[in-house]
Amino acid sequence: MDITSLQNTHVKEWVKLNNKKYRDETGLFLIEGDHLIEEAKKEKYIETIITINKKETADFYITPEIMKKISNQKSIAQIVAVCKKKQEKPIGNKVLVLDGIQDPGNLGTIIRSAVAFSFDTILLSEDSVDLYNEKTIRATEGMLFKINIVRKNIHEALNKMKNDYQILITDVKKGKKGSEITKKEKIALIIGNEGNGIKETTKIFASEYIKIPMNPNCESLNAGVAASILMYELGGTND
Repeated sequence: MDITSLQNTHVKEWVKLNNKKYRDETGLFLIEGDHLIEEAKKEKYIETIITINKKETADFYITPEIMKKISNQKSIAQIVAVCKKKQEKPIGNKVLVLDGIQDPGNLGTIIRSAVAFSFDTILLSEDSVDLYNEKTIRATEGMLFKINIVRKNIHEALNKMKNDYQILITDVKKGKKGSEITKKEKIALIIGNEGNGIKETTKIFASEYIKIPMNPNCESLNAGVAASILMYELGGTND
C-alpha cells in the first residue's frame, strides 16, 4: 500500500511510537535498518514493514518526507518496522540484575554482552531506562530479540531468589576475582547505576562479592564495560 500524506492515520500512529507512553499503551515499538529487521524477523516480532524503497518487500511504501517524520536517525532510514514488545519469560539460571541503569547506550551494550557470554535473563529495575528507547535498541545490534528481559521490582525478585541463587555484587575490598569464585548453577550478578552504583537496599541481597582487579590509577569502569568483563568471567561462552 502506498502512503503519501503526513495526515494518514497509519503515519500518525507510527510517529506516536517514538513516545514511551504510547509504546507502553500499545505494546508496540519501532526498529530501523536492515540488520535489526532481519533479527526481529528471525524471532517473529515484526508486525508491519514500512519503506521508501519500492524494491523492498513491505506492507507500506511511503515518501522520504514521511520517513523523516518517523525515523530517529540523522540520515533517514530506508526501512523501518513496527514490532511487538517482547513477552517476559520465567527468570533463568544466569541472571544479570540492573539496578537503575540510566544510559540507553549502556543498556544496549550490556544486552549485547549478556547474549555473547551466555546469560539467559536480564532483570531490569523499574527505574532503569526504557528498553525500547531507540538508542538502546540500536546499541543492542538486534540482541534484545535473543534474550529474556524482565522489568520488575528487583527487590521483590531478589527476595524470592536469595535462597536458590548465588547473588554477586562488586566490592573492591571484599570481592574475589572471577577466577576465584566457585560458580553455582544459578547465578545473579548485580550491576548498579552509572553514577551512584548499587543501592544500599539492593546490596543486602548479596551472598558473595566479586571484583575486577585494576590499575590503581583507574578509579572505576563504565557500567557497560564492567558488566561485560564480569559476565565473561562468570558466564563464558557456549564453547
